[in-house]
Amino acid sequence: MQPIRNIAIIAHVDHGKTTLVDKIIEAANLIDERKETKELILDNNDLERERGITILSKNVSVVYEGVKINIIDTPGHADFGGEVERVLKMADGVLLLVDAFEGAMPQTRFVLGKAIELGLKPIVVVNKVDKENCTPEEVQGDVFDLMFNLDATEDQLDFTTIFGSSKFGWMSYDWKQRTTNIFPLLNAVLKDIPASEYKPGPLQMQVTSLDYSQFQGRIAIGRIYRGDINEAGYVNLCKKDGTMKKVQVKELFVFTGLGKEKVKTARCGDICAVVGIQDFEIGDSIVDLEVSEPLERISIDEPTMSMLFTINNSPFFGKEGKFVTSRHLRDRLYKELEKNLAMKVEDTDTEDKFNVFGRGILHLSVLIETMRREGYELQVGKPQVIIKEIDGQKHEPIESLIIDVANEYSGKAIEMVTQRKGMLGVMETKGDLQHLEFEIPSRGLIGLRNNMLTATAGTAVMNHRFIRFEPFKGEMPARNKGAFVSMEQGQVLAFSLNRLQDRGKFFVEAGDQIYKGQVIGENSRENDLDVNVIKGKQLTNMRKSGSDAAVNIAPKIQFSLEEAMEYIREDELLEVTPSSIRMRKMSKR
Repeated sequence: MQPIRNIAIIAHVDHGKTTLVDKIIEAANLIDERKETKELILDNNDLERERGITILSKNVSVVYEGVKINIIDTPGHADFGGEVERVLKMADGVLLLVDAFEGAMPQTRFVLGKAIELGLKPIVVVNKVDKENCTPEEVQGDVFDLMFNLDATEDQLDFTTIFGSSKFGWMSYDWKQRTTNIFPLLNAVLKDIPASEYKPGPLQMQVTSLDYSQFQGRIAIGRIYRGDINEAGYVNLCKKDGTMKKVQVKELFVFTGLGKEKVKTARCGDICAVVGIQDFEIGDSIVDLEVSEPLERISIDEPTMSMLFTINNSPFFGKEGKFVTSRHLRDRLYKELEKNLAMKVEDTDTEDKFNVFGRGILHLSVLIETMRREGYELQVGKPQVIIKEIDGQKHEPIESLIIDVANEYSGKAIEMVTQRKGMLGVMETKGDLQHLEFEIPSRGLIGLRNNMLTATAGTAVMNHRFIRFEPFKGEMPARNKGAFVSMEQGQVLAFSLNRLQDRGKFFVEAGDQIYKGQVIGENSRENDLDVNVIKGKQLTNMRKSGSDAAVNIAPKIQFSLEEAMEYIREDELLEVTPSSIRMRKMSKR
């Protein structure tokens, strides 16, 4: 029987997880050497490649010295904690990847805490040791302190440390001695990560992920904790409400290399994909027909933020998207719940409005971005923080916020965060940067990133994670600038923009099509201002169309989706279509 190791790779965003997995794949000769690979192999989602982050966890397996190593690549962002949590359930150990310059970051702490809770043994990989001014040994000490603070056991604290560079494909036990391959890491996996123990007995398997095939329907993916599962055999599916359902396994696959291999039997310890079970949910157990003992369900951190989703009913409705009705929107949101554990959807008293709950701005924006790429048109409201009532008192989510900023801007950064009820806990100098740690209400984070980057000339690096609920901290300052609202529908003219330039900034430029009620700019004062930017100049015998000097108009402000979500006020909506992102006033609908 082939020995198996199940390992998950955990780290902060952009510390090199996916790059390392790619190098392991290359080392195992799974890729045709004649073909040049320029992109990350695992980040095969357009959104993942553009943003440079992993959103969905992925499975891949390699064989090294006769041992099958199942590798699970996990997202590093706390907003995708639902993904991290369930895939760690499949692992026997973890590779903790840490940047040799940045050290342990908030999300490192988040995912490592989850792994330690589950009793997984880590191997610490200090990555990017070829960076300038990096301190690999200090980082190793910091990781030890972090694990100690997270109540790791003695066995977990006795971890192996590997140094190297995923980008250049080498790993070593000593960061000063560069090697030519990553075999030291694979040897450490075989030595330190326990082999998946074979437990004979009645079948126990938990569904921790899902796949979808046009031909086979929904595919359940999970780890077998006890016994074996056979193709064409009958099993019980244990649901959330405790009910059992008899189902047949039509096909069975195990992960081999970058793909799947069809098998007759999958054994205890392996990660497999089951075809034929349609109405399962993530967290359900697949168990023996005679002895049905379901596994404990996966617990997921609660959502901290909600947004209103509704159909697009602007004057430009249906011009750019394929799916525009409330039925389309409803079906898509409920379909998302099947695989997105940390998300919730609630119906409202109106059939075309839905409240969607998620873990943060990024979590919700990835859903919106995915939907617009699929051809959906929708409108979303301003993100709202979830307020809970505990012992008759209002409580709100509190987050740990870490900012690394150039020394000269640190005072500005502290001032901005404290205005939003943030409390400074740690202030350290790291080279020419200031490392600041705050505790801040989740409300204070909405719109902060945009303002912070402006105030610090783009030098601030911000990261945050949810910690706990605390009593409500009181009101805090919101956007203090009013909006330019269009009075008419038509094409924007340079002449009109030029006349209004001294009043504020614009989000549109000459030639853009706009409609009545659309927010087209920011007023320099607090009040909203109705403006007409489609009105041309009156031509007379004395005023010719071409006699004016060429107008000099400032470029329009381009918002990303997250920035626009954070920018809008309570009385505004964000119209999202496959081609455009527009802001509009609710009252002008």
